[in-house]
Amino acid sequence: MMTPQFLWYIPNTVQPGHRGDDTTSGWGSIEYSTELARTAEAHGWGGALLGTGWGRPDTFTVATALAARTTTFKPLIAVRPGYWQPANFASAAATLDQLSRGRVLVNIVSGLDTPAAYGDTTVEPAARYARTQEFLYLVRRLWTEENVTFHGDHFQVTDSTVSPRPYATAERARPTLYFGGASEAAERVSAAEADVQLFWGEPLDGIAERIARLEELSEQVERRHAPLEYGLRITTVVRDTTEEAWRAAEEKVAKMAADAGEIDTWMGNRRTAVGQRRLLDLTERGEVLDTCLYTAPGRFGGGGAATTWLVGSPDDVAAALNAYRALGITHFVLSDTPYKEETRRIGDQLLPRLREV
Repeated sequence: MMTPQFLWYIPNTVQPGHRGDDTTSGWGSIEYSTELARTAEAHGWGGALLGTGWGRPDTFTVATALAARTTTFKPLIAVRPGYWQPANFASAAATLDQLSRGRVLVNIVSGLDTPAAYGDTTVEPAARYARTQEFLYLVRRLWTEENVTFHGDHFQVTDSTVSPRPYATAERARPTLYFGGASEAAERVSAAEADVQLFWGEPLDGIAERIARLEELSEQVERRHAPLEYGLRITTVVRDTTEEAWRAAEEKVAKMAADAGEIDTWMGNRRTAVGQRRLLDLTERGEVLDTCLYTAPGRFGGGGAATTWLVGSPDDVAAALNAYRALGITHFVLSDTPYKEETRRIGDQLLPRLREV
């Protein structure tokens, strides 16, 4: 099994208060974004996922700036096929990969944002996922082939050669392509074209079921690439002791409950997504699942990777993450707030335990 990858999360926003972070200034500035990236670099993280969304700083631009101001930090750049053309993106990403000496990672996002704001008219799920599959297929080819010609339902190129190529290393020939989604259409895209399927924080049995299904789908679609890898994007509330961690988690949820009306509006159309609904439905199974998977945040507006949390001491959370690892998870994207403080704490206390295995 491959060496596990540990990434952090930088929300990439100009607005303070993201998921309860109490930092009141600096968001959206190159100084503060660089400080977050360098903190991650200094405390054991391989890099960080950069949040995306219309009305937030452009993810690719921020990634470029951070790559220029760090040494080992790998930006996991979230991009939308409705925002980029594949050839344009393949060229931009290959250029940044060369300039950063192979540090680019890519997270393809198909979920709805505010498509009309940036001129995207493809909003039906089936069409969005078909477009995403073409995007992944074409970007792969443009990174590895010359004179590419492709005429699909959503994208076309003729005699296209990307130069420069991505920066090749002994470990990889091009940037890794991450993708998430829990619907049948999304899973077929992952099985066919993604490198890494990202899951949110479901219980172990749910992840095991999905991995088994993706393995079957990989055979059905006659996957042409290396075997699909798996990742987990989740919030981790870590304190010195189990009791301190649960006290902190319960205090956070109490604050969310007090602000639930305001927070709930943040979720928007995410509630209709299959993956989000799977997480929200977990509250019916119990407040704590497996050993320390906390479902209460989803009751009070927690969305995406903040819907469920792993809560406990460093040993508790390491054991929980290693249980996911035993299922085949090899990519971990973790976070908690305040972002800067928790980058240090979790990096220093949790990562050494995970790397001991």
